[in-house]
Amino acid sequence: MKTIHKFRIEPGKKPTTLSLCQGFRVVRCEYLVPDKAVFLWVEQSLTIGTPTVQRQFRVAFSGEPVPNAYEYLDTALDPFGPEAYHVFAVPRSEEEAERDLTGESASEGMFNHVDWQRTAIS
Repeated sequence: MKTIHKFRIEPGKKPTTLSLCQGFRVVRCEYLVPDKAVFLWVEQSLTIGTPTVQRQFRVAFSGEPVPNAYEYLDTALDPFGPEAYHVFAVPRSEEEAERDLTGESASEGMFNHVDWQRTAIS
């Protein structure tokens, strides 16, 4: 069996880290006006024993530069404002490089990570 979960992704330079089931798939991204926030919907397995992975996502505003290695996933628009929020997956190698420089792990909240493929992340 599988399900879809909703996750809030915070804008800014620091990526948001999510703990997801291996083989997850991002299916939707949207700005929700009542929450004034960007959300990501992720399809995941409900199979007991499926390993989890830590993945990072970053929300950038229009015109804000992001590293070339980040993979664009989707854009969420504020229907009542001028802002567009662009959601990127942070590649795993980027997180590992940052962790090596700082000595912190993703689970300590320094960075979040993602190995993104358009159909699935593993």
